[in-house]
Amino acid sequence: MIEKKICFLVGSMAISGGTYVIIQHASHLQDQGYDVTLGVQEPFTEGTLVWHDRASTLRCVPIAVAKQESYDLVVATWWKTVFELKDFDSPRYAYFIQSIESRFYPEAETPLRALVDATYRFPLACVTEARWIQQYLADHFGQSATLVRNGIRKDVYSENGPAVAARDSASPRILVEGHFGVPFKNTALAVRLAKEAGCRDIWVLTGSPITWVPGVNRVFSRVPMVKTAEIYRSCDILVKLSTVEGMFGPPLEMFHCGGTAVVFDVSGHDEYIVDDINAFVVRQGDADGVVRTLRRLIRGREDLARLKDGALQTATAWPNWDQSSAEFCRWIEVTLRGPENDRESLFELTDRAHDDYGRDERSRLASSAGIVRRHKLSALASRFPQSLVRRVKQLEAAKEVMFGARRAF
Repeated sequence: MIEKKICFLVGSMAISGGTYVIIQHASHLQDQGYDVTLGVQEPFTEGTLVWHDRASTLRCVPIAVAKQESYDLVVATWWKTVFELKDFDSPRYAYFIQSIESRFYPEAETPLRALVDATYRFPLACVTEARWIQQYLADHFGQSATLVRNGIRKDVYSENGPAVAARDSASPRILVEGHFGVPFKNTALAVRLAKEAGCRDIWVLTGSPITWVPGVNRVFSRVPMVKTAEIYRSCDILVKLSTVEGMFGPPLEMFHCGGTAVVFDVSGHDEYIVDDINAFVVRQGDADGVVRTLRRLIRGREDLARLKDGALQTATAWPNWDQSSAEFCRWIEVTLRGPENDRESLFELTDRAHDDYGRDERSRLASSAGIVRRHKLSALASRFPQSLVRRVKQLEAAKEVMFGARRAF
């Protein structure tokens, strides 16, 4: 077989659930004999890659370098990378859609949300990881996307193995997972509600560069993927209150490590979470409901044991990454045999989307001087040295926990 060249266009190689999934699929394709390149938009170093044990085995290059070569297939994996496709020499282009990413931005950012949504109208072969995304693409954009559910590293996530600390049967330990400073993650809110519920031992696992959180017993920041299971095995209940997801992985990872979860009824939760069977699901935005649910779990050990049993049953039945990536590989093979793309149409669609965005954003900015000031402050902050950025992130996280609104975004 002639070696096929595949290029994944990636926004960032920093630690995130979306990048984790891309690395898993790309590694499998490389193991199957494909020539795989990751073209990355944001700057990165060798240190950026250490969080995932397979990242350093992949060819990762700046996107400008990747554009200098030819490929058999180029796969966009983040809305901004769709607009890069036109600059690549390839007969075929595709789109790996891990969420409806316009939801990442406030409703007031109407032009930006429309720009993101424009990418779902590009005539590309599409694959996604969740049933709700597959249905949404069909209903709103007429796109037929192949479904490939995410797998899990069963060599890493399992009930038995090393732990940071032993679980205490007399006092369930809470783990809050997520980035700070990302409104829809609601990480600070999860910490506040766990404290309000009377949880005495609260840990935080985050990709944010922080070392402490008010009222939290331990903070684990930017932990390598292979070490996260040791943290899960130390905790009993994962509290994950994000309101925008594709198919989130942490609750499933917690299930494999012998714990359960409390989550909002966020899109994609029902891919594997069943309320009152393997976890508790709270109506989105119901802060009082989260507090009541946590109190029920920390006071009623029968419920906790029952949910943990259900979570392990779910984990046992869930596919591993070899199975999931084998399905992704079959989608790649079908796409490579499919029709070629008209590259000129990508230029036209990109120009049209940006023209529409530019017009509508100018109109929006003209309506409010406050918006312009915030944009200028954001641009200034992007030039701060990393040491200052880390200090600012630390203060922001503390402020969110101590003074943030008691409501979900």
